[in-house]
Amino acid sequence: MRIDDLTLAVAVEGLKAKEFSSVELTQAVLDTIAEKDGAIHAYLTVDAEGALNQAAVADQARAAGADAPLLGVPLAVKDLINVKGQPCTCASKILQGYVSPYDATVTAKLRTAGAVFCGRTNMDEFAMGSSTEGSAYQVTRNPHDPIRVPGGSSGGSAAAVAGGEAIAALGTDTGGSIRQPASFCGCVGFKPSYGRVSRYGVTAYASSLDQVGPMTKTVRDAAMLMQVLAGHDPHDGTTQRLPVPDYLAAMEGGMKGLKIGLPKEYYVDGADPEVMRLVKAAVERCSAAGAELVEVSLPHTEYAISVYYIIATAEASANLARFDGVRYGHRAADPEGVFDLYARSRAEGFGREVKRRIILGTYVLSSGYYDAYYGRAQKVRTLIRKDFSEAFNQCDLLMTPVAPTPAYKIGEAADDPLKMYLGDIFTVTANLAGLCGFSLPCGNTSGGLPVGVQMLGAPFREEVLFRAAAAFERL
Repeated sequence: MRIDDLTLAVAVEGLKAKEFSSVELTQAVLDTIAEKDGAIHAYLTVDAEGALNQAAVADQARAAGADAPLLGVPLAVKDLINVKGQPCTCASKILQGYVSPYDATVTAKLRTAGAVFCGRTNMDEFAMGSSTEGSAYQVTRNPHDPIRVPGGSSGGSAAAVAGGEAIAALGTDTGGSIRQPASFCGCVGFKPSYGRVSRYGVTAYASSLDQVGPMTKTVRDAAMLMQVLAGHDPHDGTTQRLPVPDYLAAMEGGMKGLKIGLPKEYYVDGADPEVMRLVKAAVERCSAAGAELVEVSLPHTEYAISVYYIIATAEASANLARFDGVRYGHRAADPEGVFDLYARSRAEGFGREVKRRIILGTYVLSSGYYDAYYGRAQKVRTLIRKDFSEAFNQCDLLMTPVAPTPAYKIGEAADDPLKMYLGDIFTVTANLAGLCGFSLPCGNTSGGLPVGVQMLGAPFREEVLFRAAAAFERL
């Protein structure tokens, strides 16, 4: 069995029709990983024995008459989401050897739905990066061109799905970390509204920005996963007590009658001409299918990168303070005292980009600078949120580029952090404002590199995005 083009929906139907068993399907996934991952490096660890055991249990349950939305379907999980009995290193040396004793809420929900967990995907260390070059263990390669990055920080999940090594995967999005790698690798990536999906058991980078979401081959697959993942969680006080829409039903609406906003600040010179050509062609296809195009303005967009990298690094410096060499994870040998233990454990365990962001975050939170940087950034964040609120009074959704370029070569931006940070210009605003957002494949460059178009929706209006995304995919 080949899983290269096998979608989640087809896998579920095949298992229900008993065209193949969960053990056969899981073995096919494991065989494909063994065949391909030596070149792509999408996975940090593969739990072959555990996955096959889970699959056997799923087959027994189905034989006994049980049914569940994802019963027997193997999935991949980004290596900062806890899965009981599997490593959760966050691609960092500081957590080397750590095995999770519990399930995150999202993995517990998937487990209840019958999913099988086959492996842990690579990422930028602690989700801090946009290329997956920041992993402490390996560099993941883009399946479309192995000399190029897959994007980040969920680059391993994107490469696994796009490279045919996973039916679907989970990623996280703090400033575009689902959408940008989905664009670079040519798969579907969905960032839910902040508060729609629980963050309990997901290692925190920036707690007011992080969100878990699906990375899939189709919009329908993303809807199927979201139906399981979404909902209030008493373990996460930021999740909202709102009914979960029927995402699959929402997909049937079609493009006609939708108002699509085009933010003038996102359609400016500076982005790659081929990216802009493909994005504009995608917009025109929507218009030809009956959508109404409306120009809108998001005047505070120019401050978004500055605001994001102040708030994200500040929250990161607080969240990563717990990794100190005392409770678990890497511990420096033969410390000369408590300070030496903390300092050397963190210096040895954290990589360069994580250290950079901790230092930045500590600085903007320090006495004398808090109001000038962090306090002011929070005020501008409110203005950015207001911009989007006013824009959504004029339209149902926004369409923009995902990234200003297609996938770049490995090493091209690794030594220029500012260049990498500026690559997030089209995605960080959604996290600052708590929006939901899709990255959808919209074509390839002349060199064969995938390009994604971004659809952004108002908070907790995911059903509008699923309607538009499914209609666009049909086009």
